[in-house]
Amino acid sequence: MSYFANDASRRRKRRGRWLAGAAGISAVGGLAGTTVARSLTRRVTEDDPHRDEDFELLDADRGCVVTTPDGVPLAVREVGPVDAPLTVVFAHGFCLRMGAFYFQRARLTEQWGSQVRMVFYDQRGHGQSGGAPTTTFTVPQLGQDLETVLSIMAPRGPVVLVGHSMGGMTVLAHARQFPQRYPTRVVGVALISTAAEGVSRSPLGEVLKNPVLEAARVAVRYAPKTVHRTRGAASAVIGPVLRAASYGDEKISRSVVAFSEKMMHDTPIATLVGFLHALEVHDETECLTTLAKVPTLIVCGDHDLLTPKEYSEAMAAELPKSELIIVGGAGHLVQLEQPEIVDDALVRLVERATPSKLVAITRRLRERVRNHG
Repeated sequence: MSYFANDASRRRKRRGRWLAGAAGISAVGGLAGTTVARSLTRRVTEDDPHRDEDFELLDADRGCVVTTPDGVPLAVREVGPVDAPLTVVFAHGFCLRMGAFYFQRARLTEQWGSQVRMVFYDQRGHGQSGGAPTTTFTVPQLGQDLETVLSIMAPRGPVVLVGHSMGGMTVLAHARQFPQRYPTRVVGVALISTAAEGVSRSPLGEVLKNPVLEAARVAVRYAPKTVHRTRGAASAVIGPVLRAASYGDEKISRSVVAFSEKMMHDTPIATLVGFLHALEVHDETECLTTLAKVPTLIVCGDHDLLTPKEYSEAMAAELPKSELIIVGGAGHLVQLEQPEIVDDALVRLVERATPSKLVAITRRLRERVRNHG
């Protein structure tokens, strides 16, 4: 009798914390959001070079669904011949979807032609992929999901992995759990705006201590039917941080900003809240000995507030085959803000990671593109 009474008391306390947090923080979060929005508005440029871009381009690529061992359907798109000599697999970041690699898909399709197949997928709980129990919203699970994608989409031949933000953590988790794949199958890795360990020391870490986020976590886990009520409060806390960290000081395209904000807004609240704890406790530093065996690209903006450049510099110091690029003026979404720098670096990575025959071919393709550009 006392056990059930105590259990009921714990539930009431959890619900009380959730209600108090949700009620008390929304005004503060709203004010923060307004301040960040004003700051962002000052930075966007009236001259929008990407006004006519079709940011949903990936939706027209060949698609399929890969189902994970625990039954989660992952939406997958691919471009390039299925028998291409090399496959490059892209894993996107927190509160985004595969479209976050829009510029890479557009430019590198022309760059590599028939020599490279590119595979993109939405992480569990994101984009067009299915939801999952919040208990599975962990970085190690994402590494296992990546292994599932590889086993279905690229069962043979060399692979280069590209991860942005949480997608980079996904690649790190894969390397730790499947070291036998490196360098026999995975011949190169790109880590963009990411960290080998939890982001508790970044500004995001301070935000994660906010009581409204803890209340939202409780609601997601113990009161899923009421979780929609926490969207406004939780988004008011985390949304301004994500938006402020997305881009640096340089003027940016209104269309690109609108596209990235739509991806964030469309992310289910259960996904947003569920993965926050994973980002906080993430630690895949053990994998660096495995990654030391393959050519690695590490990219970060020097205005990245979520995964500051110190995280990238620390990884590069442990990886003798790495190229480190710190992009001046760029924020967390460096592949959308300064795509040319990222694209060129990915081309160099592939040239370093692939057999000499493919290197020669890609160099000729690059020269052809530039001569006709």
